[in-house]
Amino acid sequence: MQRRVFLQRSALGIGVAAALDSYPRKDAQAMTVLGPVPARDLGRVLMHEHVLGDFIGADQVSPERYDGEEVFKKALPHLEKLKAAGCDTLVECTPVYLGRDAALLCRLAKASGLKIVTNTGYYGAANDKYVPRFAYSESADEIALRWVREFEDGIPPDNIRPGLMKIGVDSGRLSEIDAKLVRAAARCHKRTGLAIASHTGDGVAAMAELDILKEEAVDASAFIWVHAQSEKDRTIHERAAKLGAWVEFDGVSPATTSQHVDLVLHMKHIGLLHRVLISQDAGWYHVGEPGGGEYRGHEFLFTDFLPALRKAGLGEKDVHTLLEKNPAGALALHET
Repeated sequence: MQRRVFLQRSALGIGVAAALDSYPRKDAQAMTVLGPVPARDLGRVLMHEHVLGDFIGADQVSPERYDGEEVFKKALPHLEKLKAAGCDTLVECTPVYLGRDAALLCRLAKASGLKIVTNTGYYGAANDKYVPRFAYSESADEIALRWVREFEDGIPPDNIRPGLMKIGVDSGRLSEIDAKLVRAAARCHKRTGLAIASHTGDGVAAMAELDILKEEAVDASAFIWVHAQSEKDRTIHERAAKLGAWVEFDGVSPATTSQHVDLVLHMKHIGLLHRVLISQDAGWYHVGEPGGGEYRGHEFLFTDFLPALRKAGLGEKDVHTLLEKNPAGALALHET
């Protein structure tokens, strides 16, 4: 497979991206499980969803613990409904050692007509239950190289390439392993141009991650603050966005609609809507539960949440920014 060289977002300079249009240039590419596509052709994107997850832990997780055909049959109707509701691209954020199955996602992309993005990286949240043992002894450079290889050569055995990194950290001050994962992500980004989507416990952790990226000379625009809605201090959302980070409100559901509408409106009112991403964290065939348990569909954001946003005063230009321009900017790989 031909290898590509990508423009480092660090070349922009820390914080400069906050002042830039979020749309990538016309020739910028994004990576899906079926290969590269123009980032501007991603269409309407859900930035944080899941098809399946296995929560048994890094030491025991295995594809042998579930029937891939059963997962396919359960997930496909939900993805078809999502496509019919107006979505074009789904970013599947299940990390390796937590149930990532790139081959399954490839099948689902072909069958549903959705573009699907998978990931590389290690998930250090949940008290590091899903971090492989070797990551504790390896250096940040050694870990980064593993992720670079997945991007350049593809995820074995099918050589499907990831379109972003997915890491995770717990709340508060970063643990040693969590800090190492952030540093590895920064170094992988400089080799690949992949965005760093980080499950982040709170605003303290988010700012610590941004500090590490600054130390590593990586622009904040490479960073997606996953689950930012969990931080109640909106001034920290503002600080991160002004640095150029993507602030992701991804817990949209019937129970949280008003909260997420308020969060989006606040960012619009302070002039930072161009740094906001939205999604639902829905789906989840749960490995180990009979029939995969309850699978939450992905279409609510389109059928109910967007009408709520419009009713609250957002126009079609704002919706386009949230679902098309911003995701394209976050997922674009800038080629030199």
